[in-house]
Amino acid sequence: MEETISLKEIFEVLKKSIWLILGLAAGAAIISAAITLFVLTPTYEASTQFIVNQSQEQSENSPYDINDIRTNVELINTYNVILQSPRILDAVVEELELNMTSGALSNKLQVANAEQSQVVNVTVTDPDPQKAAEIANTTVNVFKEEIPQLMSVDNVNVLSSANVGSNPSPVSPNTVLNIAIALVVGLMVGVGIAFLLEYLDNTIKSETDIEESLGMPVLGVVSTITENDIPTRTARTRKKPEVTEMRGESVGT
Repeated sequence: MEETISLKEIFEVLKKSIWLILGLAAGAAIISAAITLFVLTPTYEASTQFIVNQSQEQSENSPYDINDIRTNVELINTYNVILQSPRILDAVVEELELNMTSGALSNKLQVANAEQSQVVNVTVTDPDPQKAAEIANTTVNVFKEEIPQLMSVDNVNVLSSANVGSNPSPVSPNTVLNIAIALVVGLMVGVGIAFLLEYLDNTIKSETDIEESLGMPVLGVVSTITENDIPTRTARTRKKPEVTEMRGESVGT
């Protein structure tokens, strides 16, 4: 026979273990905040953009049409691969004298463009915001210099360079988000442990437990007697009644 649990029983389990649940949630949030603030290294982002369009000679000799735009958009997928290739990144590592390989540098790069857009965004993440901006700008400049030799075209122009503000903010870790996630996870773990402890607890605590466990009716209940319910010795001692003896006197005549 399947056992069912009512909402009232669920509420009682949560109420009984409320401090355990809150303690685990608070502990998880505190640990997450400590790790985020004192252990994890903050990282910064710097972005630059370049546009793929007609070369200067093409724009002067022929009008700009939709076929040129389609060709440039199709070329962007190829350009994105070339930009992250060792041919470009090795030159960036050498120029900036970076202490990393082209593969490690590629992991710092994110290259993307909006659908049917000729503008490509190059984003670099690094613990040093100034270095992130230098890597982004140098990568695009090296790519612009190398693409005419690789593709025999000159249709890349820098649209905007990466700049570091006066007070850059890290993009990760996100302290508030990490604490919120840890808080939710702590609550879930606390609720799970509360129901697990309730499931493993097979002790008999009430008359209902006797009926459910043994299948026997309860004939009587012995109430719990506290010290306050027991009368004191002084109260139990009664005073003996006083007996008055009267003596009669005889009068002679």
